[in-house]
Formats: sequence, C-alpha cells, structure tokens
Amino acid sequence: MKIAHWRIIAFYLIIYDIIAVNLSYFLALWLRFDCSFSAIPEAYLTAFYRFAPIYTVIVLIVFYLFHLYNSLWRFASFQELNKIIVANVITVVIHIAGITLFYQRMPLSYYVVGALFQFFFIIAARFSFRFLKILRHTRKKAQTNLHNAMIIGAGDAGQTIIRELQYSRETDSKVVCIVDDNKNKWGRIMLGVPVVGGRDSIEKAVKKYNVQKIMFAIPTASPVERKEIFNICKNTGCELLSLPGIYQLTNGEVTLNKMKPVAIEDLLGREQVKVNMEEIQHLIEGKTVLVTGGGGSIGSELCRQIAASHPRQLIIFDIYENNAYDIQLELRKNYPELDLVVLIGSVRDSRRINSIFETYKPEIVYHAAAHKHVPLMEDSPNETVKNNVMGTYKTAYAALKYGAKRFVLISTDKAVN
Repeated sequence: MKIAHWRIIAFYLIIYDIIAVNLSYFLALWLRFDCSFSAIPEAYLTAFYRFAPIYTVIVLIVFYLFHLYNSLWRFASFQELNKIIVANVITVVIHIAGITLFYQRMPLSYYVVGALFQFFFIIAARFSFRFLKILRHTRKKAQTNLHNAMIIGAGDAGQTIIRELQYSRETDSKVVCIVDDNKNKWGRIMLGVPVVGGRDSIEKAVKKYNVQKIMFAIPTASPVERKEIFNICKNTGCELLSLPGIYQLTNGEVTLNKMKPVAIEDLLGREQVKVNMEEIQHLIEGKTVLVTGGGGSIGSELCRQIAASHPRQLIIFDIYENNAYDIQLELRKNYPELDLVVLIGSVRDSRRINSIFETYKPEIVYHAAAHKHVPLMEDSPNETVKNNVMGTYKTAYAALKYGAKRFVLISTDKAVN
C-alpha cells in the first residue's frame, strides 16, 4: 500500500519538532552558562533530561490538535501563522509550569531564550518551503515577457488582485503601479507596488511605467465614477478590465478570473436598462409589423430582432433601395419561412404611406425613417423638417387612421458618443 506523500512530510515534521523543541531549551541552557557544557549545574541538566520526554509528548499532542502536521504549508498564510503562535504559547506555558513545579526552577533566560528558539525553529521549518516557492516563482516570472499592469483601487479588492498576479503561474501580467483617489495612500507601497496618485495620474503613469493593461478594482464605485475613470483609461489605448460590481466583494469572489473586459454599458454612467425580451417577443409574435427606414443602421437591427420573434408579416419601408435590398437578402437567407415585404418610398409621400397602411393593415409600427446625422442636417434644416417632422406626422396619422395598435417612434437624431 502506497503511503500518501503528505503523511511522509508529516512524519518528517514530527521528527524535526522532537529535535527542535528539545534543542531549543538545551541551547538556552548552554548559552546561559557561556556556551560551556561542563559549566551547566548538574541539577539543571537532570531537570532538563527528565522533563524532555514528557514535554516532547505534550508538544506533539498540542501541535496535532492545532493541525500543524496536515496543513498545506506551500499555501501557508496568516491563519497558519496564528495557529503556530497559539500552539507555541500553550506549550511554552506548560514547559515553564511543568519543569518548575515538578523538577527544578530554571534560570529566567532559559525560559525566555528557549521559547524564542522554539518559535523560530517551528515557524522556520513550515514557512521556508513557501518562501522558497515564492522566490522561485518570482525569479521565473522575471525571466518571462510579462505585460505591465496598473491597478485602479488600493483597497481590499485591489490587494487581492495584486497578490494573485504576483503568485499565480497562469497570469501574464505584473503590477507596476497603483492608482487611488485617496490622497492618504499616495506615495506609499502596497505589496511592493507604489501608489502613484489619483485618477488624474493615470495617463502620466501609463507612459512612465509602460503600462499595457489597466485593471479596475473598485467594486463599490458608482456608475458615474466608473464612467469618468473608464473615459480617462480609454485615452491611454490600454486593455481595460474591470470587476463587475460590489457583489463580487460581498460574496468574497474578488479573483482575477472574475475580471472582464470593459463593455459599452460600463460607460453609461447609470444602471443599464434591463429589457424583458420575452415580453417583447410575445407582443410581436403573430402580428403584422411595419418598420419605416428599415434599411438604416437602427431600422435594419430592428428588422433582425423582429424577424427572430416570429411575426405574421414583416414590412420594410425605405427610400434607399440599396439598404433595403441588403436587409432583404439577409433576412430571406436567415429566415426563409418569414413573410417578408420590402417596399420603396418616402414617408413624406402621404399617398404612398396611406396606401401601405390601407393594404397591409400593420398592427405595430416602428418609425425609424429620419435624417439622423445632426451636424450634417443642421446645414439643411428645410430637408430635416420635411423628413423628420412632416414624415413622422404623416406616418403617425396613417397609423391612427388605419387602426395600428402600437406606434413606436425611434429617435430622429443619431445616438453618438
């Protein structure tokens, strides 16, 4: 039967502890008498020899109860250090009381120096492996080509991300600087990384430290704060990653793999509006739907989503035959069963609009036909009024006249920036 590797390590630790705890107090006694074994009084040596076996058994029992033989020391942290401290305090108190009450009162330096040696030997054996592992990993990462990363946020989340980047084998980034708006943190060091300033320092720090990746680690930031910082980061040309939100912090899920690329909705400066797509699809399903300006950028996307919602009939109305033809080909390819009608004409033409409503009786109308490039149309306001104002009026009037159940007006200017 093969013995588990950790049990072999535990056995070696037990042997080591037996030697370490006894050597600690022997060295304390030896140092007390000027490093001369012959100078140690017989009474002290006899007390030490007689109590040593009892103390050894007590130490092993206490250490076992504190799980000092089955912990994963390669991942040792403050929790393991706390266990070592408490276990050593208990055993030291037992040693002082036991040898003094039952054998011999020893010199004060014996108790103090022996306790210090014991603590040092016990902690050294258990944390040396972790230290060597970190040192080896740090050297290995230093020899590889890594992306320089900036962390925004010198809080708990930022600290967790930095630690994972420093010690994880799978990461391809190293943190070279931190940005935080708290002035009290400026010029200080966190996990070996300097806090270089606030959000106004982002662009300067990117150039100074040759940053290729920015990681936003402030889960508590408001949408407005996120937008302001993201807009600054956009100008740097760096890859931008972010923790989704405060729930990551409250759930203890602040890890590197929870970070995601910054999306358009992160730049809104407000909470994203959640749309109930099932309700909308149920509204469209089995209905006759008209989309004016259906070949345009907004209108064509509306047509794609409407087609996927199984309308009884989809009517696309547009003045530009090229756009209308493109969306017609696309929808016929992707939705061969769709009852699709594509018509050419202008919403300015009352007869044409009324004819379409009279013929097809659309139940839902999406009015997206408009001149929408604002700076351009400011130079031709007369055409804008004809199309955006009068065209909208004529389409809405026809919808009212022929009994359309819903009329949805899409913005008549283009949503930019």
